[in-house]
Amino acid sequence: MPSSRTNTPETQRLVDQYTEIAQLAGGLAHEIKNPLSTIRMNMELLAEDLRESDSPRDRRSLRKVELVQRECQRLQDLLDNFLSYAKAHHLRKQSCDLNALIRRAMDFYRPQAQEANIEIIDYLTNDLPTVLLDPEAFYGAILNLIINAEQAMPEGGQLVLRTYPTPDSVAFDLIDTGCGMDERTRTQIFDAFFSTKRGGSGLGLPTVRRVVEAHGGIINLQSEVGLGTRFTIQLPLPARLPAETESAIE
Repeated sequence: MPSSRTNTPETQRLVDQYTEIAQLAGGLAHEIKNPLSTIRMNMELLAEDLRESDSPRDRRSLRKVELVQRECQRLQDLLDNFLSYAKAHHLRKQSCDLNALIRRAMDFYRPQAQEANIEIIDYLTNDLPTVLLDPEAFYGAILNLIINAEQAMPEGGQLVLRTYPTPDSVAFDLIDTGCGMDERTRTQIFDAFFSTKRGGSGLGLPTVRRVVEAHGGIINLQSEVGLGTRFTIQLPLPARLPAETESAIE
């Protein structure tokens, strides 16, 4: 019996159309970055000239230039986030120790956590099975989750990172004691360009989901207002090679 999931000509047409639009959007983002870099460089040169002047008029001009610089930086961040989102499914997988990636992210974040009055607690299971990951893409996803957790704890709190095996996967929990999310936010938090933060790109968590799903994994969310948030990622175990299976039986 033919599978009900087989692509119809119409489905394939939509997939091809989506792919073409995604490629055009990515190309457009790259094209925007070039003139934006020129604008930023010239604004910096102009700001340097104005900073050397004590003229009230030049000081007013400097404030306007600095406003343009901030907006250019915001646009640069948005483009960088969009390009990360667009290429999240292009992976170079290799056998990885998930715990090592998490420790790398924790070591990088620890000084910032101290400034933010956030206590990092880890429960990383020893002898965790290796999984197939793109190390840099998944490291970026972990950092995205950590940054999201920090933003939910403006007064400080606890950040718990935990790994454990399941029968067919490796699981990773990231738990914060922050403000939590209401139902509307929970249902939209993975939607591209949805953000509860002023000036946020709304691409951080959608990029995390794309990276996880590109690895064949799933990400789930549990959150309540005032009770914090838990993200759970499950990554499939690599298929066992026939030789490995026979060795295990012997």
